[in-house]
Amino acid sequence: MPADSAVARRLPASRRLAVRRWSAALLVTACTGLALPGALAQETAAASSNPRSVNEWLTRMHEASRMRAYTGTLVVSAGSAMSASKIWHVCDRNQQMERVDTLTGTPRTTIRRNSEVITFEPETRKAVIEKREALGMFPDLVRAPKNLIAQFYGSREVGAQRVAGHLSDMVEILPRDELRFGYRIWSEQKTGLVVKLQTLDPRGRVLEQVAFSELQLDAPVSMDKLARLMKDTRGYEVSKTSLRKTTPQAEGWRLREDVPGFTAMSCHTRDANGPAAPGQAPMQWVFSDGLASVSLFVEPFDAQRHDQEGDAAQGATHSVSRRVGEHWVTAVGEVPVVTLQRFTQALERIR
Repeated sequence: MPADSAVARRLPASRRLAVRRWSAALLVTACTGLALPGALAQETAAASSNPRSVNEWLTRMHEASRMRAYTGTLVVSAGSAMSASKIWHVCDRNQQMERVDTLTGTPRTTIRRNSEVITFEPETRKAVIEKREALGMFPDLVRAPKNLIAQFYGSREVGAQRVAGHLSDMVEILPRDELRFGYRIWSEQKTGLVVKLQTLDPRGRVLEQVAFSELQLDAPVSMDKLARLMKDTRGYEVSKTSLRKTTPQAEGWRLREDVPGFTAMSCHTRDANGPAAPGQAPMQWVFSDGLASVSLFVEPFDAQRHDQEGDAAQGATHSVSRRVGEHWVTAVGEVPVVTLQRFTQALERIR
């Protein structure tokens, strides 16, 4: 989902290089509590006598998201907050495109082609072009080549339910340690596509939920039409974010110790007014365990701002902030606070 959660909104623009949440069309974020009427009554009890492994489940879901064209309405809830979006998605293995129109809150249309993203804001007549290289589909198996998911998650088949009119297998992906949340996932039986996803706290309570309220599989979505819409910026003031690939070492940072299961995926800086000296431009360092992701934001400390050390939460998204010397560090992710604390405590300046 775009970075518009309450936690993300608290971050200054320089720290919001890309608070990555899973792509909405691929059920890549999670939010709370939306129960479908009659769902429990329709649940079937039998689990497979030959259950899939966690990697088999996730591979099936991943392949489905790469191959299917569909349209639908996606409803996301976190606590008392709820939002809805209309989705058009098409993918041919090598290229994926999607259009997401918000149905609640500020009108906004986001069109994505692989890592290229443009967001149109009709009320302000502004359009923002950006690259989002960090992480892609849920689950993110391709970008996590070590594929250590089975070391940190197990799976349990629950049964089946109808979601948006589609009979779906239910599976729980449960963490093996305290550093990550669990997931309850509904996977459409014929295709494997994820149609509903809940993020669970250690007690099994739902922190966030995302679900299709209506879904048309194999819909006639035109990649060419989406590409034309993406290029049509007439009447809009267009701005482009300037991100530069880098390494933490080049910016003067490292982790004293790794956080188990999390692999570094990308590192970028944003040069607002031309190239900055190493360590002076805001930096985002992204990690993933194949399911959950964490972003470390680092920027020079500004005494004129009123940042505070501590943590915050909205649904499954948590943040932890602390001052490290002359820099301000914020860790954001859909993981427990203890995980973010491990990251911020391990981060150190090397020059």
